[in-house]
Amino acid sequence: MTYQLYIGDRTFSSWSLRGWLMLEKFNLLHDVNMVGLYSGSMQADLAHLRPARTVPVLQTSAGHVVTDSLAMAETLVEENPKVNLYPFDPAARALARSITAEMHSGFGALRSACPMMLAYCYEGFKVPDSVQIDLTRIQDLWTLARTRHGAGGPWLFGEYSLADVFYAPVAMRITTYDLPISDDAREYVNAHLNDPALISWRAEGLKDSYDPWPYPSDLKRKPWPETKN
Repeated sequence: MTYQLYIGDRTFSSWSLRGWLMLEKFNLLHDVNMVGLYSGSMQADLAHLRPARTVPVLQTSAGHVVTDSLAMAETLVEENPKVNLYPFDPAARALARSITAEMHSGFGALRSACPMMLAYCYEGFKVPDSVQIDLTRIQDLWTLARTRHGAGGPWLFGEYSLADVFYAPVAMRITTYDLPISDDAREYVNAHLNDPALISWRAEGLKDSYDPWPYPSDLKRKPWPETKN
């Protein structure tokens, strides 16, 4: 089966990134369709996919439209039961689902103060207390997952899972704004930075231009970290 994925942008759209990773990283056949997130044509571009209003949107091979990233994830789990989108171990799967859902519904302070932006990094961002609270909770969840179930690989549950999909944009926000994290958390962030899929995604995004630039900032810019081959 081939899925149709609708996304809006690669440099700024964290939810588009999640939608793409949950297909790309698990070798699920898909076509990518771009919609006008910043051009103003998004509603017209999604008109045939009711009730879709935002990206990402998933259309199954049967033509069913799924409009929310967590609903997309659960649909893929249902339709691909032999693929370890979540860990197969029941205890690991329960924790993976829990922290994925918490990412989906939480950490509003981090999202608001630090929009995803993959073109370059910033210097001098002052971390508000509310963002620090989010960072502390995120690191606690990462440590719990990796301590209990992370043996055998660099990801939260050893092998890559939907939990890593949902936290990938968090790792990018930490990188862009140079947010303070522990050495263990930095190791996990670096796994995302060196993920070939994410490197490819960012490279495609850098081909686009913006006028005006979404989410402008007065912070000093610095280059994106070099990745390891």
